Amino acid sequence: MAGAPERQFLFNRASRDARSEETLLSALTRGRFPVVQRSIRYHRPRGPVCGVGYCTGCLVRVNGRPNVRACRYLPSEGDVVTTENSWPSPRFDVLGLLDFLFPGGIDTLHGFRRPAWAVRSYHRVVRRLAGYGTVPDLGASASLRQAPVRRTVDVAIVGGGAAGTAVAQLLVQAGRHPLVLDRQLVPPSIAGVDVAARTTVTFLPPPTGEGDGRFALLGFEEPARGVEIHARHVVVATGGYDASLLFGGNDRPGVVTADGAFGLLDRDGRPPFERAVVVGGGPRADRVLERVGDAVVAVVAPGGIDPSVVRRASEQQIPLYPRSLVVSASGRSRVRSLALRARGSGARFTIPCDAVVLAHRRLPTPQLFFQVGARMEWRAGTGAYYPVLSDNAETTVPGVFAVGATAGILPEGFTESCTRVTGTIAGSPTNHAPELPRGSQGGPSELEGYYRELWREPRTGRWIACPCEDVLLDEVEDAARRGYRGIEVVKRYTGLGTGLCQGRYCLPDALLILSLLEERPPPEVGYITQRPPVVPTPLAAFAAMEDPAAAPGGS
Repeated sequence: MAGAPERQFLFNRASRDARSEETLLSALTRGRFPVVQRSIRYHRPRGPVCGVGYCTGCLVRVNGRPNVRACRYLPSEGDVVTTENSWPSPRFDVLGLLDFLFPGGIDTLHGFRRPAWAVRSYHRVVRRLAGYGTVPDLGASASLRQAPVRRTVDVAIVGGGAAGTAVAQLLVQAGRHPLVLDRQLVPPSIAGVDVAARTTVTFLPPPTGEGDGRFALLGFEEPARGVEIHARHVVVATGGYDASLLFGGNDRPGVVTADGAFGLLDRDGRPPFERAVVVGGGPRADRVLERVGDAVVAVVAPGGIDPSVVRRASEQQIPLYPRSLVVSASGRSRVRSLALRARGSGARFTIPCDAVVLAHRRLPTPQLFFQVGARMEWRAGTGAYYPVLSDNAETTVPGVFAVGATAGILPEGFTESCTRVTGTIAGSPTNHAPELPRGSQGGPSELEGYYRELWREPRTGRWIACPCEDVLLDEVEDAARRGYRGIEVVKRYTGLGTGLCQGRYCLPDALLILSLLEERPPPEVGYITQRPPVVPTPLAAFAAMEDPAAAPGGS
């Protein structure tokens, strides 16, 4: 924000500055792709991936508190920020030798058992090497302690994006006063609506017919203020996010989603790359070209490319590669090139680049629906699970509604879906209305065929199936060979999907891969049990809620 006062903080003992409303990640970028983290098992270099607070690529220690996401933190004057999980620094980590010493992966399930007398020593070493950092400094958690917020409302809207805002405005016109719970650091301004910013919530068990019939939402307001909301109606408008993609070296710093690319723009709107390859041929890729097209050298798409992308790329003289396989990314501390092959019988070729922007697939955030017990269905159009909805966009749990991208409603049905939800809550439901337009439900997805073809390619580099936990694709295949079937069982055997992102960046692709390995459709592979909370929550937030001396922060 031009002209805003700068705040000084220390990053690894060096003085840095940040403007008002500038995140720590943006302040650390400044034209250079930041590497502030190492992976927990192999200590491979990690860079920011998502830019929206889900991945583990920008975890830092702030004022003695570990595992703070730099993309979700606004620096304060005098902050002390350090990196963890590496020595002496993330860019040169001595423990990165593990990546070379164990080219086939570290077998934590069957290895380190011989000789028996050394097992205890093995365990001590492994525990010391693995993990996301050390415990908080004395007093770091205590300094976060705040009185919790407790509210009872008629309607709670989770998500303050386009869909959540539209429903909130319609409810105000209908004489209702909803509460909007939104994760954004800077809250949206909605006339006549209370907005709780920086707030993430999860469902407690839904009403069972006893009590007042209200839903209980429990969560926290960043950094660690407990939030408890009771609402008779809940509208889930959590939107979507850009998915990852499996290929060799897919965890290299410089591989980012479209969300991540936008989150890494510096204060002047410049990205930390100059020669990026954009993967995708739809509206999201078009948006990337619109914002950072000057720093893009090629557009690669698993399938076809939309006319709008063709037109914009032509104007910017960017070459297009439709129907291409992304085989591997080379480079260690930063992406240096991308190996591709045209689908079918095409030969391999390489594009020099310093970033790979994944803009090929936009996914919903379905965790709240799974947690509340709503019935879900697989829609092959995007290769994802969505809630089963009535004509009024109500889930199979009465009182819980879904709108926007997280419901899979197409743009042409956006306004109508918001209107129907509002009418149902206000007591005037739409009867015998046509079905809301949603993404395709039947048939194989484009990405299923893509992975089937990619599977036949000779592999180069490590394929990381779960970046949070350093689970290799080879380990997933090994689990399938041993007879483990279904995503839930494979998760328990390998650790896939148990990291801080709770499977957002590994499960969508793992479902398709297991579908190939098990030779059955993705819906039969299933989904993991979605246990609360939705995102890692500081214990200080819940501890304050159990303190009888804590005064309520709201009514």
